[in-house]
Amino acid sequence: MTREDMLASLMIQANEEGAGLVTLRAIVEESTELAAERVLDRFGLADAGAEDDLDELRELLGAWRDAKASAWKAFVDWAVRGALAALLIGIAVRLGVWELL
Repeated sequence: MTREDMLASLMIQANEEGAGLVTLRAIVEESTELAAERVLDRFGLADAGAEDDLDELRELLGAWRDAKASAWKAFVDWAVRGALAALLIGIAVRLGVWELL
């Protein structure tokens, strides 16, 4: 019996006999499992290699986040160095260091 058949029989049972708590719980569980299978199938993640694919995607996303953080850190580092260099040059010009050279 497939999940669709089981869900259909539970719905018929609930309709004929009245929906008890156990029947409603079974309907909800079967519905959610069936929906989850359909979603995984639509995304192409229903095959045996899907877990490995998701692990690789997580690793790739982690590497991307690390690279992005590293790039921002490098940019801020260079911006601070540039600002400090400009400040030192401004102080040197203000003090007349260029005339001494």
